[in-house]
Amino acid sequence: MSVSSSDSPSAAFADPARCAALRREIEKTASGGPPITLMEVCGTHTTALFRFGLREMLPPEVRVISGPGCPVCVTPTAYIDLALRLLDEPRLALVTFGDMMRVPGSRSSLERRRARGGRVEVVYSALDALALAAAEPQTRFVFLAVGFETTAPGSALLLRAIAERRIANLYLLVAHKLVPPALEALLGRPDLRVDGLILPGHVSVILGTEVYRPIAERHGVPGVVCGFEPVDLLSGILELVRMRRDGTAAIVNRYGRAVTPQGNRLARASLSEWFLEEDAEWRGLGPIPGSGLRLRPEFSSYDGLGLLPPSEIRKVEEAVRDHEGCRCGDVLCGTVAPPECPLFGEVCTPENPIGACMVSTEGTCAAYFKYARGWSGGVR
Repeated sequence: MSVSSSDSPSAAFADPARCAALRREIEKTASGGPPITLMEVCGTHTTALFRFGLREMLPPEVRVISGPGCPVCVTPTAYIDLALRLLDEPRLALVTFGDMMRVPGSRSSLERRRARGGRVEVVYSALDALALAAAEPQTRFVFLAVGFETTAPGSALLLRAIAERRIANLYLLVAHKLVPPALEALLGRPDLRVDGLILPGHVSVILGTEVYRPIAERHGVPGVVCGFEPVDLLSGILELVRMRRDGTAAIVNRYGRAVTPQGNRLARASLSEWFLEEDAEWRGLGPIPGSGLRLRPEFSSYDGLGLLPPSEIRKVEEAVRDHEGCRCGDVLCGTVAPPECPLFGEVCTPENPIGACMVSTEGTCAAYFKYARGWSGGVR
């Protein structure tokens, strides 16, 4: 395997000799044993495994499947539909990260709606919404607060700034998701076999590693927190293969340069200050107890959903529909690979995404489309 200097920020973590040695050790450890299925639950890992050709390096005994690691992908259709409905309100604009623009709702997307005159502002930070709101006090701005524990602290900082500056025309439409409850839901599925978890690096910077230990113990499934370079991932896979061989269900940190056992205490405290955990709907996984965040009742005045009458919210939710034939939900659960979807690569492409998994660069379908369609060894 060769990695150009432009592709890798650190030669030490992309050294071909180290990668080759790790590959040989994985092959030696897995040889003669039962098949091992590992799941990565981070969209950046999904892309990195393909980008560096790591799936092709693994022996036939070791299979890696993708889980719900793309926050844009797991955001339910109803959320997109509600955001689009808000655009019908007078003097109202949406503020969002760019990867939300093409996520399909029941009948449209933010990108298509903007093309028809709806105002949707793309920002790079949640705090960018402050300048927009300050410049146009007569316009109501609604920030689409989407993402896992990685981006939720940014929403908390935005809320604090709104309160401190007493900004009256800026709101949040919250759909933040929490990873640990989703792991519980996945490992409890009878139709899914997972022998080890490649745990998310970015999320773990916030959460730490200890949060995963009870999950591993309850389900008897080991997990390794990994970084995003080839050596990170191969060493994590080797650790999982060894633990599976030895019957160990531990949590191991292979990303110690960024992740600690307790995570970022300040970021976690900010989440507790502004949000409460609630049951949440995930695309593909359905409702998962305690897997989402909502504003605390004392901060309900910042809730963008409050700009719509309850009857309108119910009307939108009752009219939700997903595209017939799209298997994005099954892809997010790891029960099918993207090529098993009848729409993949034909009807559904990055230029014409039918399912959310084809939209984001972290989406499993987008990664397969970009990297794996010509893989002569087949798709794992």
